[in-house]
Amino acid sequence: MKNQFFLSGIGTEIGKTVVAATLVEALHADYWKPIQSGDLDNSDSLKIQRWVSNPLTRIHPERFRLNTPLSPHASAAIDGVEIKIQDFQLPDTTRPLIVEGAGGLMVPLNHQETMLDLIQHLNLPVILVSRHYLGSINHTLLSLEVLRSRGIELAGLLYNGAENVASEQAIEELSGIKVLGRVGEMGEISAEAIAREAAVLRELLRI
Repeated sequence: MKNQFFLSGIGTEIGKTVVAATLVEALHADYWKPIQSGDLDNSDSLKIQRWVSNPLTRIHPERFRLNTPLSPHASAAIDGVEIKIQDFQLPDTTRPLIVEGAGGLMVPLNHQETMLDLIQHLNLPVILVSRHYLGSINHTLLSLEVLRSRGIELAGLLYNGAENVASEQAIEELSGIKVLGRVGEMGEISAEAIAREAAVLRELLRI
């Protein structure tokens, strides 16, 4: 298995799907979102389809498409379905693959299991996305700590957005994490903007 990763973030609304699109374009990888919770007419898979321009990427269908934009366990309950870890299997591909999680690591899938359990089940190394805001150092370090406590392989950290030297120095010194690079701010997210960032990221990646 080559260049197959689970992409998670330190929380919600940090631009994880933009980073996923950039990684997909940089690696010419396939893409899979196991759970889409709400926004089905403009899902993350549809966004990736619009933003990625290479001809090799295949977007694999979600395992669960839930109607309400809530935590997966709550959205599934509204739809009358139950999410179980054993329901998930990686797409049948030997190509590079980016699997994008929903929200952060401890998002509940049901009353016993979280996104972290799904990561362990799929057995993929994790790329963690961090974005700077008040509290992001704490959220980044906590996310790295919980991944390591579960023995999950960390491919590295990707920053999304503008640089913050002080925050990045603290994160890197306190965690020792490998930094893979950065996806820069985009005024308007488009296939052209993603392609530009992907070209830069492709040169930085050593994964």
